[in-house]
Amino acid sequence: MRNSLFIAFLFFTCMGFSQEKNQEKLEREAREDVREGNKLYNQLKFGDAEIAYKKALSKNPNYPKASYNLGNAIYQQDRNKEAVAQFEILEKTAPDKMSKAEAYHNMGNSFMKEKQYDKAVAAFKNSLRNNSKDEETRYNLAMAQELLEQQNQDNKDNKDNKDNKDNKDDKNKDQKDKEGGDDEKKEDQKDKDKGEDKEDDKSDQQKNQEDKKEDQKDQKPRPNQLSPEQMKQLLDAMNNEENKTQKKLNEQKAQGKKIKQEKDW
Repeated sequence: MRNSLFIAFLFFTCMGFSQEKNQEKLEREAREDVREGNKLYNQLKFGDAEIAYKKALSKNPNYPKASYNLGNAIYQQDRNKEAVAQFEILEKTAPDKMSKAEAYHNMGNSFMKEKQYDKAVAAFKNSLRNNSKDEETRYNLAMAQELLEQQNQDNKDNKDNKDNKDNKDDKNKDQKDKEGGDDEKKEDQKDKDKGEDKEDDKSDQQKNQEDKKEDQKDQKPRPNQLSPEQMKQLLDAMNNEENKTQKKLNEQKAQGKKIKQEKDW
């Protein structure tokens, strides 16, 4: 029984020792990855540096320096939202105030690049709460406050300009509506005048028709006219009569004049 307990004790002791050795190995490798990442970072190879820092964190997730440097590498690649998320993780896991101050400081810089000056002001203030002697953070805070004030003023001016534009548009619309109403009145008046003119024309036309009827009453009826066929028959008859008369006259002239015959003796 004692031998069994002793063997179990040795087994767990060896296992713990082995795990401790393995953990030390991983931490050592993580430090090497961070050094490699720093070398690449200084060479401005921020993408490669990011990979090295992530390798370090895969071996030692609770490595504040690797987490901090990873956030910086992402920040240098202008992936500001991802950088903020990384610095928030660091702020929650930071072992001391100085580390928290650095996390908030870089978080504020990320917000500045995104022009989120209100969030930048809050981040720099949190940084100073953890390290009040950091003059660089104090300077960044003053700049963020100035930019925030300018941004608020610009937003106010834009809103006032928009309101003025809207009011002007409303006035123009009212004026157009008024002019449209005047135009409608003018059109109505034109239609009314046209209607009156039509009535006058109708009245004049009716009056002319009545006058024409009166003239027709006063006018004497015209005699019946012959048709073209009747005219032709009449002319033929007149010609026949004239021919007959001319024949009679010719006969009368012939009887009055004797024909002289010469004798053949």
